[in-house]
Amino acid sequence: MDIAIIGAGAAAVGLLDALAPEAVDSVTVLEPAPLPWRGRPYQPDLDSVLVNVPPEIMSIRFGDRAHYARWLERHAPGAYRDERLGQPIPPRAVYGRYLEDTAEEALARFGRAQVVRAAVTDVSPGERLTVRTVDGRRYAADRIALCVGGGTPLDHYGLTGAPGFVADPYPLERTLAEIPPGRHVAVVGAGLTAVDIVVSLAARGHTGGISLVSRSGTLPYVWQRPVETAVRHLTPAGVGSLRGPVTLDRLIGLIRTELAEHGEDWDELAARIAATAEADPVTNLREQLGMVDTPLLGRRIIQEAAHTAGPVAWRLLPEADRARLRSGHFRTITGLASPMVPHNAAALLDLFDAGGLRIFPGIEKIEAARGFRIKHAAGTHTADVVINAVNPPPHAIPSAAGSLVSSLLGQGATRHPHGGLAADPDTGRLLVGGRPDPCLYVVGDLAGGGPFLTSGIPGVAAQAHRTARSLGATPR
Repeated sequence: MDIAIIGAGAAAVGLLDALAPEAVDSVTVLEPAPLPWRGRPYQPDLDSVLVNVPPEIMSIRFGDRAHYARWLERHAPGAYRDERLGQPIPPRAVYGRYLEDTAEEALARFGRAQVVRAAVTDVSPGERLTVRTVDGRRYAADRIALCVGGGTPLDHYGLTGAPGFVADPYPLERTLAEIPPGRHVAVVGAGLTAVDIVVSLAARGHTGGISLVSRSGTLPYVWQRPVETAVRHLTPAGVGSLRGPVTLDRLIGLIRTELAEHGEDWDELAARIAATAEADPVTNLREQLGMVDTPLLGRRIIQEAAHTAGPVAWRLLPEADRARLRSGHFRTITGLASPMVPHNAAALLDLFDAGGLRIFPGIEKIEAARGFRIKHAAGTHTADVVINAVNPPPHAIPSAAGSLVSSLLGQGATRHPHGGLAADPDTGRLLVGGRPDPCLYVVGDLAGGGPFLTSGIPGVAAQAHRTARSLGATPR
């Protein structure tokens, strides 16, 4: 078959790597970005912009957790080690090179392959599908995979266009270079993007004040040193083997069983997690950094399960339980699953202790007027620069894919109620006219109803594997 892949980020890399060459006649990848394969997160940037995850959770090859670690050891043996974590934590641009290498090796396996540097405007049905690009070129294909990536950050306070407002911080190498070192910088958000910004400002020698302003004022957790957890129950197979309906209560029972076999108690861990959300963020950061080497396995088990068993569990949960997780526990779960690395946590703590960094919860509004006036629970303060560190909403449709999505909607595709396009969860096939289309597939964040952790590489790799299997191009 001839396959067209629209988009060239991590989802496309995972799919290319999963496809069996003997089942494919040709592959055409269509992507307008000058540097394909890296997506938005892994473009060249400052060395202070780090991969926030240990290597074993960043493999783009489904079923081979050591794939990225082997690549890293070949290309940078012994480098980028976070001594507290005991793991290499390279700059994100290095991970981008890993994605590039993986994609190029995969393309070389196919008899015919090409990368077209152009945006796709529409897909037309017919005896064979036709992909049309913005410059009018047309490409025929038997199967099409939509791998267009995620959206862009939202401007919650209507600041776009105001002097000193940075709507999208990446690449930080460009955006931070335009900020004078003595200016006061307010960062909207307190998640991993905000951590990147603060650590990078400090690395560049910024001397002005820095404030983190957000609704919750809760900082990410800090990674604990990876150890062997010997998980037996909270695995994809364990969740999939549950008899009868899979509910949130049954999953919690599975967690209880897993922790009990490791001599720990779920109620105690849940209480500690709940207390963290109410604690002073600087005190909590100090405690988190002091627990990097804790022998307790509970949090490590939950983190591992979120990336491995989580995508399976999410697909099986009824909508009522999904709604409970989305509305009441989204930030807690994502914070547990995607902590910051100890190197960055230590850098933040140094800034807090030196008085160069403050955090303000309860943000209410930001007004642009000769700088910025920020109102929050503790009062108001002013800033010269505001950097938006709010994450794109899950399953948002990228503006560059707007014409493509409109053409698909015109042919009977539908939007998922929680974002993205509706797709069959078992095959990745796009729903057209309410039925899975045998020729159109969705991989990555555009797949509405996809994994809870939409940006997690394990979930993307699992989707790519599933799609290759559904295509009949059996993965290795």
